[in-house]
Amino acid sequence: MPSAHSSGDSRAPGTERDGGTWVVIPLFNESSVIAGVIEGLLEVVEHVVCVDDGSTDGSAEIAEAAGARVVRHPYNLGQGAALQTGIGYAREQPGAEFIVTFDADGQHRVVDALAMVALAREEDAAIVFGSRFLDDRTRPGLLKKAVLKTAVWVTNLTTGLTLTDAHNGLRVIRIDAARAVNLKQDRMAHATEIVLQLGRTGLPYREFPVEVLYTEYSRAKGQSLLNSINILVDLVIN
Repeated sequence: MPSAHSSGDSRAPGTERDGGTWVVIPLFNESSVIAGVIEGLLEVVEHVVCVDDGSTDGSAEIAEAAGARVVRHPYNLGQGAALQTGIGYAREQPGAEFIVTFDADGQHRVVDALAMVALAREEDAAIVFGSRFLDDRTRPGLLKKAVLKTAVWVTNLTTGLTLTDAHNGLRVIRIDAARAVNLKQDRMAHATEIVLQLGRTGLPYREFPVEVLYTEYSRAKGQSLLNSINILVDLVIN
């Protein structure tokens, strides 16, 4: 599968890495791809922190060897808990300006993350949400698309925001906005919860068109279908 390293076209030769941006990656059993994801990111940013959520396949050690800072959960607490740990860690770091939330499985593109940070700086936006539905590059499949569109409708109804993609893990959050994030939902419902908390800040937000890479690796793990089911369950019970 293409790694984040190869999917970026990240920066021109000689360009300095961004020292004010911290990339937060929830990590659970992604030993075969996490090194490539981290290496691609470290070409353009100075700081990557992985929150290892009880992995049993050596993911934490691989992430550390690839150059990331690693914060460990002693056992699996869920993606929402890992995200909260990572955001809480990054927002306390000296000089931190922006936090980028980024998936561990290689589905996000480094070039999109960079462009979103640039947009936040240029337009003084506190939050930039990645959206796979602002253009037609991403093809998630009919079931996942239907579930994600339902999630958008529910999220917009409950948060008062107007988004086209509510459950995209690629986000840019300025530090003042990040201080408002206090996730209690450990699993998939955190994606709606974080939008609600960020919306309540009243700070300016934007959406940015991104391409999500549904790779052979992620499809083989069944993530697309499983995440669709998890989103539906969490929307019903929360």
